Amino acid sequence: MARSGVQGEVPAVEDTMSLTTRKGSGSGRGRGGRGTDRKRRRRRVLRWSATVLAVVILGTAAAGYLYYEHLNGNLRSGERSSGDSKARKAEPNAAGQTPLNILLIGSDSRNSDANVALGGSRDNRGNPPLGDVQMLIHLSADRESASVVSIPRDTRVKIPRCTDPKTGEVFPETDRRIINESLARGGPGCTLATWQNLTGVYIDHWMMIDFAGVVRMADAIGGVEVCVNQNVWDRPLPAQKGGSGLKLTAGPHKVKGVQALQWLRTRHAWGSDPLRARAQHMYMNSMMRTLRSQNVFTDTGRLMDLAEAATKSLQVSEEIGTVKKLYDLGMQLKTVPPDRITMTTLPTVEDSQNREHLVPAGDRAEQIWRMIRGDVAFDKKGGQSGAAKPAEQGKPSADPAAPDAQIGVTVRNGTRSDAQAAVPGRAATIAQALVGKGFARAAKDTAPPTAEAATVVRYPSADLEGDAQQVAKALGIPLSSVKKSTDVSGVTVVVGADWREGTAYPVQPPPAAGDLPDDADALSADDSGKCMDVYKPYRW
Repeated sequence: MARSGVQGEVPAVEDTMSLTTRKGSGSGRGRGGRGTDRKRRRRRVLRWSATVLAVVILGTAAAGYLYYEHLNGNLRSGERSSGDSKARKAEPNAAGQTPLNILLIGSDSRNSDANVALGGSRDNRGNPPLGDVQMLIHLSADRESASVVSIPRDTRVKIPRCTDPKTGEVFPETDRRIINESLARGGPGCTLATWQNLTGVYIDHWMMIDFAGVVRMADAIGGVEVCVNQNVWDRPLPAQKGGSGLKLTAGPHKVKGVQALQWLRTRHAWGSDPLRARAQHMYMNSMMRTLRSQNVFTDTGRLMDLAEAATKSLQVSEEIGTVKKLYDLGMQLKTVPPDRITMTTLPTVEDSQNREHLVPAGDRAEQIWRMIRGDVAFDKKGGQSGAAKPAEQGKPSADPAAPDAQIGVTVRNGTRSDAQAAVPGRAATIAQALVGKGFARAAKDTAPPTAEAATVVRYPSADLEGDAQQVAKALGIPLSSVKKSTDVSGVTVVVGADWREGTAYPVQPPPAAGDLPDDADALSADDSGKCMDVYKPYRW
């Protein structure tokens, strides 16, 4: 009985029965006692095994939890947006699905010993980092295709007013800077706001990686195959300082660590900034094929190695600042087959203000952004994700419009672009057209022309939404181009670069799948046969 009390699990009645058995005949008692003892020992062993198993399970769970917390501790996060932006999140399509947009930023930060060693000039240590690599990843609403757009780092764009989240310093809006400087004017949140204003696309998240992070990730993957058509050595030349140090013989090579970083940073040896973007696309496509071949999502060891490297390498926007959220994001990207992933570079032309810089190439650049806003696949195998999209069509306002003659309307000339001068008199022409349609209070804005890629009607508060939509309807402007904005004090029509002549807004059919500009330099992720041509001075 005492033994039963110690064990605390064997019913007392079993001990009573065992004692009774022992009082029987000698031969029966010996055999019965030994059998009962064996059963009792077996039960003790099972109870001990179960206890050990429970401890192991609990210990493993605790270790798993601690490792999960360790990975979370590796991650650094920051504000999603730190700049003024008018972009709004897309509404769901008919199936309740929404696209997902992620901005990937490669920082040239030299604010650590590792980054200085990898990035060159120590004179730049402590300077605000620049965003030398910038790519927008658009995952379609149905998760069946992905489109990627790079903007060359020397492209001049309008950078909005941004506030540095760390110091509180406010940087005014400027259109005299190149896009890689946006990172130094308010961090990755300012770069995101810059992209949103340029594209009209709401960007859900950003991810940023520095030199050391690229090396760490390349090593964790185990190397990525790249290819050159000629021997390449990206080194300083008498007429050109700098160089990544990349040195390869013609043909395919698996690069990792520092050599992978050299590939991604090489510019002179390819001949231009847009061609550097092509080399980066080749690397990313090859990396995705490599990860798929490694089955990292089913190989626990590989997954843990990559998780460790990724969480140490990446800085992310705060709303995806946990390992679980990053894993869920990765699983969404994993569903897209390589032949439905298309990499492109924004079409650009030489900047008339500085020959060393580029500017977006007007209508060809806008075509790229229209496709992303409309969730139209970059490859010819798809189309709009869900056909009729509320975000593209716009919704009629529940707020009734005032009589046309009582609606105050200001018309601005926004036909200037980085590639074209403004069309003189556009604000006056459209204002007169509105007066002719019964909007007696329409008047032009006398401010200098601005740059607006697409025509838009803005209003400051909900009570003027119906009025703004009434004005848009009169001019033939789609409701999707009617936007609420604190930048205006009343209903304001901004005549964009897409409406340079006439008084009726030009009907623009939606772009078709795969209808990319010729100079978008599209590459499919399943194309493993691409090699980079080397600019002649850098061949050896």
